[in-house]
Amino acid sequence: MEAPDCIYRGQAVSIPPTAPTPKHSLYLSNLDDQNFLRFSIKYLFLFNKSFSLDVLKSSLGRVLVDYYPLAGRLRCVDDHKLEVDCNGQGALFAEAFTHTTVHQLLESSKTPNKSWKKFLYKLEAHTFIDVPPLIVQVTRLGCGGMILCTAINHCVCDGIGTSQFLHAWAQLTRKPEAELTIVPFHWRHVLKPRDPAQVKFRHAGYTAPNPTPQVDLLKLIQSQPLVPTSFTLTPSHILRLKKQCVPSLKCTSFETVAAHTWRSWIRSVGQSLPSKLVVKLLFSVNVRRIVELPQGYYGNGFLLACAESSVEELVDGNLRQGVKLVQEAKARLKEEEYVRSMVDLLEDKTVKTDLSTSLVISQWSRLGLEEVDFGEGKPLHMGPLTSDIYCLFLPVADDANAIRVLLSVPETMVERFQYHMMRQSSEEKQENRFF
Repeated sequence: MEAPDCIYRGQAVSIPPTAPTPKHSLYLSNLDDQNFLRFSIKYLFLFNKSFSLDVLKSSLGRVLVDYYPLAGRLRCVDDHKLEVDCNGQGALFAEAFTHTTVHQLLESSKTPNKSWKKFLYKLEAHTFIDVPPLIVQVTRLGCGGMILCTAINHCVCDGIGTSQFLHAWAQLTRKPEAELTIVPFHWRHVLKPRDPAQVKFRHAGYTAPNPTPQVDLLKLIQSQPLVPTSFTLTPSHILRLKKQCVPSLKCTSFETVAAHTWRSWIRSVGQSLPSKLVVKLLFSVNVRRIVELPQGYYGNGFLLACAESSVEELVDGNLRQGVKLVQEAKARLKEEEYVRSMVDLLEDKTVKTDLSTSLVISQWSRLGLEEVDFGEGKPLHMGPLTSDIYCLFLPVADDANAIRVLLSVPETMVERFQYHMMRQSSEEKQENRFF
């Protein structure tokens, strides 16, 4: 269903912090300042009841006193290095109305909908740096419900950080005089690289400048029209997948579904891939405990773990082998020295995330975003504004043990991808390698 246009109530306004805040430059770590992260994380929340816009704006100004870097602006120094100019300029806030209902939106949310981009204020900006770190649009619905859309700069916050901020904003909306449950920690110097750099390990998720991949799978996929796909794996689906790995291998739901999605994705590309081509799975791993980041750290405290396999071994092998590769990739990030080595590696700005033959998975299903409550109850729906070539694992309302897999693939892949994702047989025959 095509979403109706939004009717805006005046121009978007700036919401500055409601009290004086420190004015300074905020250093961004090498984990923050990656080209791979130069975009905004865009969330959409659908609520059954609308709440006061004046209260929302007031609580936003209040929470920006604590999260004042989000009221600043990005700037580039020393050629390519980003930092935040903490100038108190404010977040951008837009108000709108649209002629649709909660029920209609819930129905259309079952599959990703490109027209939902209308629910986030579009700022005309020349570059990524010109976009404020925080943009909010509140859209009232004809039935009395409400949509809240946020765009939060990924160089300032990671997924855990955005969830921490949104819960803080919701808390101050419900209880304006409350002390924040988690006090934000701003300083990124805790992740400064060593001098001299000590890159002691091979980091397969990154590549040297100007690589010449044997096959640029990413370019191949992006050259075609993309179609959003969505799969909800229930606990029974996940259990049937896990049974292909036990008793010889104990595994988590994430490890199982990640390996299954990776194998299904590669199988769906088609027979054009060379059997010896090395393909990768990149997935985010929280390293806050590994490097002992302070409580309340809301910057990027994750790294991309990298599992590797030849096409032949990945699709002709069994699920257990794929899961083992995921587990080995996770295990490498449990060592502080490995994490520090990666931080040092990223000091070289010619090093890029290797996306040429990679599937990237980001896990939103354990961020607690579906629990954000501004005072009128939890959202009926929470998800990304749009689907992308990066795969998202999303929470499922009323089922904490289910996982919704969201990924855009070329139109020519859709049918094969659906087949492999939902095929739960415990026997996998080689002749079914490419559907």
